[in-house]
Amino acid sequence: MAISDIAAYAQLSPTEIEAFGAELDTIRSDIEETLGERDAAYIRRTILFQRTLDVVARLVLAGTKSKTGWVVGTAALAYAKSVENMEIGHNVGHGQWDWMNDPEIHSTTWEWDMVGPSAQWRYSHNYHHHVFSNVIGVDDDLGFGILRMTRDQQWEPQHLVQPLRNMLLALVFEWGIALHDFYSARDRADTEEGKNAARRTLRAKIGRQLAKDYVILPALSGRRWRRTLVANLTANLLRNLWAYVVIFCGHFPDGAEKFTPDTLQQETKAEWYLRQMVGAANFKAGPILAFSSGNLCYQIEHHLFPDLPSNRLAQISERVSALCEKYGVPYTSGPLPRQYLQTVRIIFKLALPDSGWRGVFARAGAPCGAVRSP
Repeated sequence: MAISDIAAYAQLSPTEIEAFGAELDTIRSDIEETLGERDAAYIRRTILFQRTLDVVARLVLAGTKSKTGWVVGTAALAYAKSVENMEIGHNVGHGQWDWMNDPEIHSTTWEWDMVGPSAQWRYSHNYHHHVFSNVIGVDDDLGFGILRMTRDQQWEPQHLVQPLRNMLLALVFEWGIALHDFYSARDRADTEEGKNAARRTLRAKIGRQLAKDYVILPALSGRRWRRTLVANLTANLLRNLWAYVVIFCGHFPDGAEKFTPDTLQQETKAEWYLRQMVGAANFKAGPILAFSSGNLCYQIEHHLFPDLPSNRLAQISERVSALCEKYGVPYTSGPLPRQYLQTVRIIFKLALPDSGWRGVFARAGAPCGAVRSP
């Protein structure tokens, strides 16, 4: 069930919660005071690596005729797109590098390689999701409007197909995010002109993306346009699947708690920290997997400090996990496969009403006594 009293859940007194928050503030201050050229060099190096890999992948696709060359080039392209999406686009969009005052590497100017406009994503994600994380009825990312992710959400017959919806969302994740962010931007607009402007922005971005990946780049390949077209389509598909897995594993496995709107009433900063911490989940990763996930294997730390550079999250996690142990606060983490399987299990379980198949048949009008338990 969703949490309505975060202090009672954590079994901490108000004094302990404030002390807990003060120690997290200290962690933030320590990191901010040490940001410098090493961090700036990291993001510039990452951008150079991603762009180089993208070019190399396309050269491999254009310069080889073998199936092996196509597979290698497509895999490299998919990885380049994943790095751009998660370690660069997502993190730059959070303002993690705004302190550099670099006009290119800035949250207000970076446009990522996705069909959804970065500006619409920034409002929906940075505000609605990160401020109100996992609050039922407030955080639109809780199931993205199509999945029932807690028993506190009323079951409807449409949820029976949510395992299928989940698979479809994984395949077209960038499109799901684009529409999700558009609706948020549209609903935010006060006038009809504002709503139309949000619609035009989305359509323009979709047009540019489709033209780049499925018209211009294939056309530049000449007689091999089909090879490039399929490679671009496959790379986007693989990027979508990977982004979906990382995001879902950070928000929905066992231990990532949900909250009622009551938790927002007179919520202090320390209580906000606490809600972020128990509402997210990490997965265990080495340096390569961490980089490949945009360092979102440290989802707890990212939710605590969404605007601190991603290359510092591993360092921050050591102090945060020790702090959790000190105060007895849950720190959810586990292997990536386990986190994902737990998420899938929740999706399948909540596709049914709380009474299981008996509830499905009861709503359909069948006599309850005629229904056998599975």
